[in-house]
Amino acid sequence: MQFDLKRLLLRGPDYVCETFESDLSGCDWPGYRVDKPVSAEFSVRIKRSELYLSLRASAEVQGECARCLDPVSETIELEREWKVREDDLAGEDELPVDAKGVLDLDELLFEELVLEGPSLLLCSEDCSGLCPECGLKKAAGCTCQPAEEEAAPVDPRLAILRELLD
Repeated sequence: MQFDLKRLLLRGPDYVCETFESDLSGCDWPGYRVDKPVSAEFSVRIKRSELYLSLRASAEVQGECARCLDPVSETIELEREWKVREDDLAGEDELPVDAKGVLDLDELLFEELVLEGPSLLLCSEDCSGLCPECGLKKAAGCTCQPAEEEAAPVDPRLAILRELLD
C-alpha cells in the first residue's frame, strides 16, 4: 500500500486513518515465518508543517523452537510513531519514502516487524533442548549421561588450547 505524504502535507485533511491488511508471507524473515496477513492501522495527523505518523499492527509469527525444534507460534504487537517535516521527506532514512514523497506502508510494516520480532523463538524459557547423543528431547526422558570433559575426544588441532587452560 502506498501513501503520498507530500500531497497530504500540501493539500490534505488534518487527519487520516487507514486500516489495512498486508500479506508479507513472501518476505525473507529472520528465523521465522509470517503466513497470515498482518492487520495494521496507519494514521497521519498534520500540525502546522509537520506530520505525525502512527503505525499499529499485530502479527502472528510461526517457526521452530531454537532448542527442541517443536512448532512455536507467537504474536507481535507493534506501536510506532514518527514526526516528519516536509524537508525530511526528500532524504528520509528512517522511513521507506521515495523521491516523490510516497511512503510504502508494506515495506515500513515489514521493517518494523523485523525490528520488533523475536531474535530467538522458544517453546518455553526453560526448554532444555535435544540431547546431542540420542536426539531425544532432554525433558521427555533422555537417559544419556553427559560426557565427561576429560573423556571426550579432543581434536588434535585444538590440543594446544587445552594446554593453555592447564
